[in-house]
Amino acid sequence: MSTVAVSRSLIMARSRLERFLGRKVTADVLLSNYTTMRVGGPAAILVNADELTDLRLTLQTVKDYQLPFLVLGRGSNLLVSDTGFPGIAMRLGQSFKHLTVSGTELTVGGGASLGKAVQTALRHSLGGMAFAVGIPGTIGAAVAVNAGAHDWDMSAITQKIVYYSRDLEMRTATGASLEFSYRSCRLPAGAVIIEVRLGLESTEPDAIKHEMESNWKRRKNSQPLDSPSAGSIFKNPEGHYAARLIEDAGLKGYQIGKAQVSTKHANFFINVGDASAADFCKLINKVKAVVRDSAGVELETEVRLVGDWSDV
Repeated sequence: MSTVAVSRSLIMARSRLERFLGRKVTADVLLSNYTTMRVGGPAAILVNADELTDLRLTLQTVKDYQLPFLVLGRGSNLLVSDTGFPGIAMRLGQSFKHLTVSGTELTVGGGASLGKAVQTALRHSLGGMAFAVGIPGTIGAAVAVNAGAHDWDMSAITQKIVYYSRDLEMRTATGASLEFSYRSCRLPAGAVIIEVRLGLESTEPDAIKHEMESNWKRRKNSQPLDSPSAGSIFKNPEGHYAARLIEDAGLKGYQIGKAQVSTKHANFFINVGDASAADFCKLINKVKAVVRDSAGVELETEVRLVGDWSDV
């Protein structure tokens, strides 16, 4: 689709969405305000979908006008270009943030934070989520990328998901059918997770607290939690740790513009001032090239790059 055609489609899409959703729709919203890296240009349209009808209308509009679509969780694990996102970005609102407990099952809305799910499990003496302490993001995003830490991940506890499909149907999928792998799963293209059912186990609260405190201490001592970042930039290559490869290449503290390889954890790139998205992209490319040359290993990004990077 040409630039002119996209612009025309965006105008018509915005008109439709504003007519039905009113103040839930805003235009030209800086995504730097919605990402943990604190960088990123404007989204052409941002929708706060508070109800299922909002979500359905948004997906129908994306389909009708053939526009790019982005689901924003809490903006972690995401790098948006300085030119922004030329389509419809959407956040899941209050109706998608419920948390309910039935026996040892925890059902969580796709827009609820992973942190709240962890705390809810603790309050109900349910073990199995302590690994997720300190991991930012929503539960839907956590399942989509199979978030994990401390040799544990979402695949171990995800029983079922409910999602809206690209063809505007509400569907379910079992955890097994998602075929989880390292930092990914076989989620259908264009799907929006709206609910997740987690299978946990009855556990003594003191044991859960001890595990959570231990995991939090390890995270706090090893990661630059006081600086804007997107979490781990690269996946760990098979047989290697990305942080070790970057450190061995002498890149700890290396900086381009205001984007820096953390001196605390080499697989975290931090915003040390008013960094641009281009600074981070150039830093990613530089680190990949140096590690490739020094160790013969090709690093793969874990962080998702969104937007136009042709000028970087």
